[in-house]
Amino acid sequence: MKAVLCKQWGPPATLVIEDRPPPVAGPGEVVVAVKAAGVNFPDLLIIDNKYQFKPELPFTPGGEFAGTVVAVGEGVRRCKPGDQVVAFSTWGAFAEQAKVPETAVMPIVPGMDYAVAAGFLITYGTAYYALHDRGALQPGETLVVLGAAGGVGLAAVEIGKALGARVIACASSSDKLATCRAHGADETVNYADENLRDRLKVLCGKPGADVVLDPVGGAYSEAALRALGWKGRHLVVGFAAGDIPRMPLNLILVKGCAVLGVAWGEFAAREPSAFAEGLAALGHLFQAGKLRPHIFARYPLERVADAMQELATRRVQGKVILELG
Repeated sequence: MKAVLCKQWGPPATLVIEDRPPPVAGPGEVVVAVKAAGVNFPDLLIIDNKYQFKPELPFTPGGEFAGTVVAVGEGVRRCKPGDQVVAFSTWGAFAEQAKVPETAVMPIVPGMDYAVAAGFLITYGTAYYALHDRGALQPGETLVVLGAAGGVGLAAVEIGKALGARVIACASSSDKLATCRAHGADETVNYADENLRDRLKVLCGKPGADVVLDPVGGAYSEAALRALGWKGRHLVVGFAAGDIPRMPLNLILVKGCAVLGVAWGEFAAREPSAFAEGLAALGHLFQAGKLRPHIFARYPLERVADAMQELATRRVQGKVILELG
């Protein structure tokens, strides 16, 4: 089978494609013929040795995919050969076949094609866990989303609206914000042209925001934190800007607010029942037409470096997908 390999730490251009033996399903494992794979920001970090998980070289990157089950190991009960499934992993998805534990495999939501399914789990799963479980977002509350045109950000815009919130989308260009409005944002802030802190102060008014979803970090985190009202919740998803901010604890004190970590992968491993409930809720929202995943670009496996470079340039709105047939 063809597989993308990271043989040395570095940018996407260092990746190679080689023929490798197909994986063999061991006890409790599932092998899937990959039809499509989602490209995510952690994929860039992991090939550059900047992620919290560090696989041994060489390895195949890629954290989510959709396809058809071709083999199952001893003891597997949740799926069988021929089933159409979606799955997540820390790495291994950018190949014609991928092997994962049975617990990482779920049926594709009815009505989803492979490309949509391949880009759904991580972004929508993360956003739902952040807003529903960690942020306890309530109808009528005000949600501020940073990096709102990215994968997690755009999912948060849609989920925030589905949960009944007023959504303020913040991004770095007018075309990104147009996409956010098309997906339900009530207000937008272009933080390349506007002062984020000042604009949020106007939009949120004296009560302030109730929830901030922050996958960006850097200088934008403190500006958004200052927009929070009494007992607000700042959800830390990631640091796409590159810098990990140092939040002023005095602001957290006087606002009585909470800064909450959103570790979706750990949540999936530690709380499987709640994890499954969240995915089921997302499936219902999709079937009700409240979630409309946005695919920015599609690439064949042979152009994996180009697909990942799209993400690195921060031009992407929604998701980039690798299609394998």
